[in-house]
Amino acid sequence: MNEFHLPAEHPLNLKTILAMDFGQKFIGVSTYCVNRDPYPTPYGRIANKSNEAVIKELKSILDNECVDLVVIGLPYLVDGKKTTSTERAQNFVNMIREQISQPVEEQDETLSTFEAESRMKSSPQYNFQVDLSQIDAVSACVILEDFIRRKKATPHL
Repeated sequence: MNEFHLPAEHPLNLKTILAMDFGQKFIGVSTYCVNRDPYPTPYGRIANKSNEAVIKELKSILDNECVDLVVIGLPYLVDGKKTTSTERAQNFVNMIREQISQPVEEQDETLSTFEAESRMKSSPQYNFQVDLSQIDAVSACVILEDFIRRKKATPHL
């Protein structure tokens, strides 16, 4: 059993979750099936060319991966204050909620990119360096891991 394992009676048991790290150029994507997969894994990224293009690609991923729940990171400052990036990400969350049938939850993504960079620099998988083509998906993994930890600590949320 690992830190991402949830009790069998948990509402997320065997649910497939997709996490997104919103960016103005690219949106990182990761997936995790609770208690089936060992841990969240990077899925890839969606080019943020237009809302229509993002929705089209997102719906394809949701269908192909049989996603039950979408989690989108919201960036805050370390002190918890909102920024213009927070507002842009919140607008993105609202747009996604209107366009898909799956429930959408928000997750604080403070320092997720910093954590993703640190992981890449210490991993032979990324040749011990930051790979800009994969940083968004790794950041989405961090967001998804934080979401699972939060749900594990407070299952009623």
